[in-house]
Amino acid sequence: MPAMKLHITLANPRGFCAGVNMAIECLDMALRKFGAPVYVYHEIVHNRHVVEDFGARGAVFVQKVEEVPEKGVLLYSAHGVSPAVRKAAQERKLFAIDATCPLVTKVHMEAVRFARDGYHILLIGHAGHDEVIGTMGEAPASTTLVQTLSDVEALEFSPSSKLAYLTQTTLSVDDASKRISALRNRFPQIEGPKREDICYATQNRQEAVRLLSEETDLVLVLGSQNSSNSQRLAEIARSQNKRAFLIDSAAEILPEWLQGTDRVLITAGASAPEKVVQECIERLSQEYGGTVTHKVIREENVHFAIPKELRDEAT
Repeated sequence: MPAMKLHITLANPRGFCAGVNMAIECLDMALRKFGAPVYVYHEIVHNRHVVEDFGARGAVFVQKVEEVPEKGVLLYSAHGVSPAVRKAAQERKLFAIDATCPLVTKVHMEAVRFARDGYHILLIGHAGHDEVIGTMGEAPASTTLVQTLSDVEALEFSPSSKLAYLTQTTLSVDDASKRISALRNRFPQIEGPKREDICYATQNRQEAVRLLSEETDLVLVLGSQNSSNSQRLAEIARSQNKRAFLIDSAAEILPEWLQGTDRVLITAGASAPEKVVQECIERLSQEYGGTVTHKVIREENVHFAIPKELRDEAT
């Protein structure tokens, strides 16, 4: 146990973003309106607690549209889906509810526009991520995934090639900027989106960690391992030469992390529920005498409307 009293800084903003709130609200309403089972294409959001809670209520998470019975109810997750998935749902006569985050939809529309105008799209993102799969599905023949600076160097396009770049919405702002700069250096003719793709919530949470970690010794990020934006928060803290751990719950905190530590920063990824943050604070308060200071870096007042398929339920 630390010799000194533990000082806990609670980052704000943290936790659920507007897109996650909208997706969770959609699934909650769908279960109440249609009853179980409601099928969800992939995880509704990348968080174990949220997925397990909805699973207990009758949500069924599927990897393929073919797993959903014909004329069943299928909800698209916050990460978005490709046109091929939408077509497969129509062919099975499914009642589809689109809970895609509007900021992800923006990237999809950009991909469609660039491909229609004859551009080859260089998508900066992580292979296998649900959002990347959906975006690439909009123009698979016209899209190349760029994950690293080495990928940029390996690209083979002529100076006359029509090129455009897009980014996954949950990337590290710094890493994305490095890749965009590398692309511009190699291909000065490349074009980008009118407004950047990395979402406001991702940027705000990263900014909070970058600024507040300067005042702490240890950073705890609440979020699941498959959450891209949560992973980026831990990486940013480590880039500040801080010890940082991505955890799903208070039970994962190891006593040795707190040895010689009297200042801890707690934050949460955009898909992590607030209850896990509070459980973490409760444990640190009870076992280490922790006291909490709230630090607000940005105010967030963004709200996304629920999709039209569920609006009659809300009135």
